[in-house]
Amino acid sequence: MAQDSAPNIIPVVLAGGVGSRLWPVSRSFFPKQFQKLLGEHSFLQATLLRAAAITSSAPILVCNEEHRFLVAQQCREVDQQWGQLILEPEGRSSAPAIALAAWAAVAQDPDAVLLVLPSDHLVGDLELFAQSVQQAAKGARDGGLVTFGVTPERAETGYGYIQVADAQAGLQAVTSFVEKPTEDLAREYVDAGNFLWNSGMFVLGAQTYLNELAEYQPEMASCTKQAMADAQSDMDFMRPGPSFLDSPADSIDYAVMEKTSRAQVLPVQFTWNDIGSWSAIWDESARDDDGNHLEGDVVAVNTHNSYVRAGERLVGIIGVDNLVVVETTDAVLVADRDQVQDVKQIVQRLSETKRSEHLYHREVFRPWGSYEGIAEGDRYQVKCIKVEPGATLSLQMHHHRSEHWIVVQGTARVTREDEVFTLGENESTYIPRGAKHRLENPGRLPLELIEVQVGPYLGEDDIERFEDVYGR
Repeated sequence: MAQDSAPNIIPVVLAGGVGSRLWPVSRSFFPKQFQKLLGEHSFLQATLLRAAAITSSAPILVCNEEHRFLVAQQCREVDQQWGQLILEPEGRSSAPAIALAAWAAVAQDPDAVLLVLPSDHLVGDLELFAQSVQQAAKGARDGGLVTFGVTPERAETGYGYIQVADAQAGLQAVTSFVEKPTEDLAREYVDAGNFLWNSGMFVLGAQTYLNELAEYQPEMASCTKQAMADAQSDMDFMRPGPSFLDSPADSIDYAVMEKTSRAQVLPVQFTWNDIGSWSAIWDESARDDDGNHLEGDVVAVNTHNSYVRAGERLVGIIGVDNLVVVETTDAVLVADRDQVQDVKQIVQRLSETKRSEHLYHREVFRPWGSYEGIAEGDRYQVKCIKVEPGATLSLQMHHHRSEHWIVVQGTARVTREDEVFTLGENESTYIPRGAKHRLENPGRLPLELIEVQVGPYLGEDDIERFEDVYGR
């Protein structure tokens, strides 16, 4: 397929969201779009590669500020350069996010056509997808706001639906949008034959979208316009101005598509799945003769139609059917496969009780590497810290804890007040409470060390930064 087959179509990749229904693998600070749950690439990386195969235009990415280094790292892993990487200070749903990208696009090209892609969808049949994008782009250039409609394969209650005049025809006006239905209604829609799944992917003229947004959501249009006018560049990122937080929060479907007369749908033939739950992962996973997908160290006896994922430990499962079992270092999910849409209720309870298992994995990724909790008590905490070659932590100080560092692999350059010295394998040092300090990896191999923290308060917010190459 020619790389420049659609050079003037700009991909817009929406990389926000927390994917709570895929807990405990997906968590707020490392959500599903960055996870490699189906193959060698994360969902974000697969989306970027799909877009790059059909257009040579660099994508505009919109993501949460907290995920900026994850997005940048994952782009670099698959050698994909972005045109703009826009940071939302707070998620406001898809309509304002697309507006930010549209304002950025029209500033460069008033006739820009956007291909809006959520970063967590699975799309097959790339040739058919490319053909569909080209057909939709024709409609967008004629003033339509085009979405893709997917022929339903089953009575799915987790998707929205689009009613059309003829599901076998080509590009056409939308008859109506229908929200996620009950199972009985979903079955009626499938039997009727003129309802399509709402894919949540769009092809639209950037200026056309902004005009319709101004018509139906003038406050959102005004706030996002001002936010981009006040945007500041920060390293490789673009930070919209504070007006963005004044914008109403709404999806593009509610804000524009259900109101505008320009809404069009293109029935498509490529395969599509919105990976929103563990049942969707099971649908897309290879299964054995018993209907099971077993991943990791799993022993299953008399088990059928189940998804079992062992992350760190042996998982044994006996005499069950239709289950989802997902094990990680600090949490285990066991659910009926037909009720996994309700996993978000567990996440909500964790949030309400102020636990951290919905926010972080035990291994927490940072722009310089990662750290993993090993043990903790009333006045101590032990972590394994990994620093990438050439990476540098901030010059910082802690008010409530001291730290002991023991190098187990690689070389560490340590700044402690006015001292700068090097530690090798099996060497250690002590950082007193209140001392300014910095950790660097000057070598070509990863640095790994054990950190023992001691003090009355060991929270991650006990950091006062003085210098930081990552702008935190």
